[in-house]
Amino acid sequence: MEKFDIIKSITERTGGDIYLGVVGAVRTGKSTFIKKVIENLVVPNIEDEYERKRALDEIPQSAQGKTIMTTEPKFVPSNAATIKIDDFSANVRLVDCVGYVIPSAKGYEDENGPRMVKTPWYDEQIPFIEAAEIGTEKVIKDHSTIGIVVTTDGSIGEISRNDYLEAEQRVIDELKEIGKPFIVLLNSTHPMLPETERLSESMRDNYNVPVLPISVENMAERDIYNILREALYEFPVVEVKVDMPEWIACLSPNNWLKKIYIEKIKESVVEVDKLRDIETITNHFTDSEYISKAYLSDVNTSTGEVTITLQAPSELYNQVLKEIIGIDIQSKSQLLSLFQDYNEAKQEYDQIKGALKMVKQTGYGVASPSLMDMKLDTPEIIKQGSRYGIKLKAVAPSIHMIRVDVESTFEPIIGSELQSKELINYLMKDSSEESGNIWKSEIFGRSLDSIVQEGIQAKLSLLPENARYKLQQTLSKLVNKGSGNLFAIVL
Repeated sequence: MEKFDIIKSITERTGGDIYLGVVGAVRTGKSTFIKKVIENLVVPNIEDEYERKRALDEIPQSAQGKTIMTTEPKFVPSNAATIKIDDFSANVRLVDCVGYVIPSAKGYEDENGPRMVKTPWYDEQIPFIEAAEIGTEKVIKDHSTIGIVVTTDGSIGEISRNDYLEAEQRVIDELKEIGKPFIVLLNSTHPMLPETERLSESMRDNYNVPVLPISVENMAERDIYNILREALYEFPVVEVKVDMPEWIACLSPNNWLKKIYIEKIKESVVEVDKLRDIETITNHFTDSEYISKAYLSDVNTSTGEVTITLQAPSELYNQVLKEIIGIDIQSKSQLLSLFQDYNEAKQEYDQIKGALKMVKQTGYGVASPSLMDMKLDTPEIIKQGSRYGIKLKAVAPSIHMIRVDVESTFEPIIGSELQSKELINYLMKDSSEESGNIWKSEIFGRSLDSIVQEGIQAKLSLLPENARYKLQQTLSKLVNKGSGNLFAIVL
């Protein structure tokens, strides 16, 4: 990730402001960290000469030893400096907090007891320890977009690692409660040594936050951008998009395969909170035999949008295709031939689709003829009185559908009334368990559906050919000549 992209992404997530709240225990290197950021990131990218000079003048003091240097919260620069990287601008400001007190530090008490310090939040002075606690919360909650916790392994001064543990725990717990994105810097004179790496890993596991071992005193520009990049991945995930194969996406919602994919997607996003967690999303798909590969195809750090792409095994397509069309496709030629047949069937169906919908809703439907179905007779000259004209006649077949509810009755004689009731209970039991089961119930060795269908077919065949012809002729006259003179006698 280039430095321009890092700054751009952070400013878009924070509304154009990169405000770093630097917190932690006293004597960990917080002021030194701010000094390095101002010198390496802020000042070189400030265009205004006066602003550059002001930023350098406001760098906090830092020194070795056990004596506390930062005795009150300080905004550096006092007004946010505008930096420009390429064509992109951002406002940058750091806040140097009063650190949490540790036993071995000096300077938080004077001859009169607890040292009183000034803060931007109260008119009167407050005790040093109280300023550290209040300041950490207010700086992170009200004046920062990113929190930087600075702690140490004890190698930077005269104070041992154990003295920092209590304050370190308190600061991290407080920042977790506030909910702002933050990272931890483990300040060390030997950040690359194995024992330092092991300590940072232990802290990472213990606090469940990113911990970067670093020498703040020797921090360069690339280190600062690395810190900002790590902080960027602590921002929340706003949206997770999952791209499944297109051919699965177009399946019916009730399709078994699509249901599996949707269920897996729901499971995967439950534990996602920060951008850093996104790599764990793909792990939820590895145990499915229906997903061959899952990977992060796009991570937009500026908006918090993440895109995951899923791939299906190649043989799964043929399996689903066979289930849908009911034919096992063995070759491309067979598939092409099938598509040709389906295309012809679709063209036929498209002509009557509207009529089918009408007949289901109202009992009567009409499929209008297409232009290809029309036949134009030879034009004729006609005469009306002393005037002449022409007669154009076109004939086109229209399809009329009538819904007829056919009744089929089956009345087996069972025996006693009790036996008849038992048969009814037997049939209704199957119906209550599953609606389709009643048709599979057997009576006298035959399924109920076959008996009913046989009765319906028998009634449909009772309509003779001449009656069908007369019905068609009658309907033709009604359509072409109107229904004004219609007389119907139904016996």
